[in-house]
Amino acid sequence: MPETVSPTPTEQTCWLPRHHKSPRAARQELRSFLLPLPVGEHLLPTGELLLSELVTNAVQHARTPRDCLIFIRFHLIPDATLRIEVHDADSEKPSLRAASGSDETGRGLLLVRELATQWGCCPRAGGIGKFVWCHISPEVAAA
Repeated sequence: MPETVSPTPTEQTCWLPRHHKSPRAARQELRSFLLPLPVGEHLLPTGELLLSELVTNAVQHARTPRDCLIFIRFHLIPDATLRIEVHDADSEKPSLRAASGSDETGRGLLLVRELATQWGCCPRAGGIGKFVWCHISPEVAAA
């Protein structure tokens, strides 16, 4: 399902459809990127969780036509920090919301805020859409 583009030892990108199976495909892409790397096993559990949350948000909440694709970028920064970016064509920024104890959804960005060393949202080049990014360091991921 994903279309992997320009893989390098420290960066990988792919395109995914806005589909409920895309979070799983994104996790598989992340695994294939991280496991060959020396710090990969330390980054993988937290990376998979946060990537799933960001892709799920793009699938469920982006107000764009279903045929618009989601672009994902993984980048290993020289200090062994993993940067994850999830791009979609909706310009509205995500917002943290308070979920009650009985809510089954609404905690994704809270997880990102709590587990990432940094996170944010930026407009995409060209003015169409946004990307949400997070950084995961091996020390935080191993905790």
